[in-house]
Amino acid sequence: MKLNRSTDMALRIAMLTASAPTRTTVDELALRLDLPRSHVAKVVQRLQRIGVLVTIRGRSGGVAFAEDAELITVGRVVRAFEGEDEVVACEESGCTLRAGCRLRVQLRRAQEAFLAVLDGVRLGDLVDDPVGPVPLTLGIAAR
Repeated sequence: MKLNRSTDMALRIAMLTASAPTRTTVDELALRLDLPRSHVAKVVQRLQRIGVLVTIRGRSGGVAFAEDAELITVGRVVRAFEGEDEVVACEESGCTLRAGCRLRVQLRRAQEAFLAVLDGVRLGDLVDDPVGPVPLTLGIAAR
């Protein structure tokens, strides 16, 4: 299954903002990810609606990874951007094999398996843990 461009952008934006120590802007996201600003702005809005990002308006505003967004699954993000449509649109194509077709059922099973795997991956799993404080070495004199 191939993800559409918006879904790919959404996952990359989520990973970048999750690992960012401070708020960022749409312009900075577009520059860092080498993506069109207008598309990034639309994706950021959709990510905000599903609770992945928080946006703050104004001079010191920006975009930040939402609190508890690390618990949101990749499957949820993919569904939000891809929808729940089947891999093949049999009704739209007017296929004459629909009545006895076994392929559609197998493609649906494959799509469900794909999403089930992504439901087991949280956004927080996609980024490195932030670096914590450097532990002090006790009992060793500096030379």
